[in-house]
Amino acid sequence: MSAALPASDRPLLRQRLRAERERFAQGADFAAAHAALAARLCSVLHQLEPACLGLYWPIRSEFNAVVALRDDPNCSRIDWALPYTRREPREMQFRHWDRQAPRLVDDCRIPASDGAPVVPDVVLVPCVGFTREGYRLGYGGGYFDRFLAAHPQVTAVGVAWAAAQIPLEALAPAAHDLPLMLVVTEQGVVGG
Repeated sequence: MSAALPASDRPLLRQRLRAERERFAQGADFAAAHAALAARLCSVLHQLEPACLGLYWPIRSEFNAVVALRDDPNCSRIDWALPYTRREPREMQFRHWDRQAPRLVDDCRIPASDGAPVVPDVVLVPCVGFTREGYRLGYGGGYFDRFLAAHPQVTAVGVAWAAAQIPLEALAPAAHDLPLMLVVTEQGVVGG
């Protein structure tokens, strides 16, 4: 990674990491990295044994946990939920998901479930960037931060490409930034 950016430059850091992720997704190693991350994530979930798993609908070049877990026999017995976000008031809830094509789009224009609201015991959290200490850089809306702060009993598992790891000083976590329990990448598990 390049030199650390001042904390006030989170948008610039976010932009740089997303561009690097897009280049990575177009590369020859992407399919193998996706398979490796899927295997590591399945292993972590088998250990955590969630009753209800909160996923995210993948956007841009994020890891596609929906596809990766769909055919895993252990995950087929777990209830799934997708986030639904509102801009006013700014909040996110999870809704039970029947694994069919989402029939709804939330306020952030992301496919969402129209199922009943639920609070998953384990939530997968997409990371634009992350630190070895488990802090996450997201898209800047604060939705996951608010949800996790309101539900401290939920186990938060970050999901990211290894190249998105940044030094703690580059992120300079703020008071609202809560560390994830661990972050799963194609190269291994960070934290935990």
